[in-house]
Amino acid sequence: MKLSNPTVAFTAASLLAFTGNAEPIRRTTYAKRELPLVEDKALVDAILLDDLLGCAQDLEDIAYSTAGRNRVHGTEGHLKTVQYFSDQLSALGDYYDIKLQDFTTEVTLATHAELSVGGKTLEAGGFSFGKNGTWTDVPLVTVANLGCNAVDHPETLTGAIALIARGDCTFVQKITLAGQKGAVGAIIYNNADVGIAAGTLGGVNDLIPVGGISRADGLRLVSQIANGTTVTSSGDFWQYIANLTSHNVIASSKSGDASNVLFLGAHSDSVDAGPGINDNGSGSCGILTVAKALAKYTTDNQVRFAWWTAEEEGLLGAEHYVRVAAPADLDKIRLYLNFDMIASPNYVLGIYDGDGSAFNLSGPAGSAEVEKLFEDWYTAQELPFVPSEFNGRSDYGPFLDAGVPSGGLDTGADGTKTEEEVTLFGGTAGIWYDPNYHSAADNVTNLNLVAFEATSKAIAHAVATYGTSWEGFPTRNVTSLTRRTGGYSKKYNAPTKKSRRGKKTY
Repeated sequence: MKLSNPTVAFTAASLLAFTGNAEPIRRTTYAKRELPLVEDKALVDAILLDDLLGCAQDLEDIAYSTAGRNRVHGTEGHLKTVQYFSDQLSALGDYYDIKLQDFTTEVTLATHAELSVGGKTLEAGGFSFGKNGTWTDVPLVTVANLGCNAVDHPETLTGAIALIARGDCTFVQKITLAGQKGAVGAIIYNNADVGIAAGTLGGVNDLIPVGGISRADGLRLVSQIANGTTVTSSGDFWQYIANLTSHNVIASSKSGDASNVLFLGAHSDSVDAGPGINDNGSGSCGILTVAKALAKYTTDNQVRFAWWTAEEEGLLGAEHYVRVAAPADLDKIRLYLNFDMIASPNYVLGIYDGDGSAFNLSGPAGSAEVEKLFEDWYTAQELPFVPSEFNGRSDYGPFLDAGVPSGGLDTGADGTKTEEEVTLFGGTAGIWYDPNYHSAADNVTNLNLVAFEATSKAIAHAVATYGTSWEGFPTRNVTSLTRRTGGYSKKYNAPTKKSRRGKKTY
């Protein structure tokens, strides 16, 4: 792994060197005039598709203004993204207390992936934090099933390259098991016809080198090996990694009871493949649009918004926030809501399964109640919905681990849409909810506008509801809360059962 020597550190002050792409908004000092108490219909009606798309376009413009054409945390694209959200919030006057929370970690700045099989070049890609490695004319050996168990990895892997199907467990688990059987590298082929397999290993490691190829290429190679053909490969995979500082953006309303906080979050970074407009410009823009609309009203309970950094590397920004927060401050959070990928092209309207009725993974008291709130709202709008596995695979995971009631919405990532879901939502069965997931095609033109608007209005409904009252919502028994060490999947660990729509997975 190619590591740079110096640590490249950016401070909050250095953000001033970058400017957002949206036109500046005239500042208004809301504290100097009376504001009405927020009302549900007014706040929901204030969420306009044009505003959502305007924000999404701004984020795409930010990404494309940089050499990397992305918004990877710690890079110029993400620094400009942080500045954009800070500017948009600051332009609202003194409604919010805005803080930039620094966080330094490793960042993949450049990658190289080259693979040939039988002397013919195959399209291949690397995995974030994959180990550098080069091999020449090394045989490929097929791993059984999905490579999630030691018995799937044959003894013949010694000195060979493991050919593994994507799915069910983490990339780390697959290549760890392959390495334990003596494999010198691994190639993972995709589980859907959506390009080459890609993802992250979650951090710097000493595992075997790994690359990704398409499902079609993978199945073809598996067939050749099964027919007795000796298939050899040559590979060259490397990454350039540096330590960079990026920022969580935290905005807390100055009105409302700060001992009863409604907390909403979305991650602001992208993968290096593209601008990340659905993942997760959509969630970021959804909560920004609601935050701006809320600034015309007062609330009885404090409402806090966060734009998390380094989610794509393993929920690192949100984990940092929870780790350094005083326990007494975490106890003041009555509910955390997360929004990650809310405009998927082949969408479903997913609600985190807080009561565990669909996937047998429930959250702290209050998680079931917010699930029902979203279910009731979609029902009132005559919109179908489905449960999403509550497995901690996005930025709500660290809050679950800290015992904070949580919930949220999504519209699907790299899970495969079913025929039953097509009946409910339209779209195409047998392909991913977002066929552009973690690719350069994740841009504004591929957002689903119906999903984007419906989910954002549902966010506004939750803010109007819990911003004014916690009636019917369980009181937190903070004396009994302990940080969880099991039960929820933290970062990239495998859940109890496979998520159909979970992201950042395997």
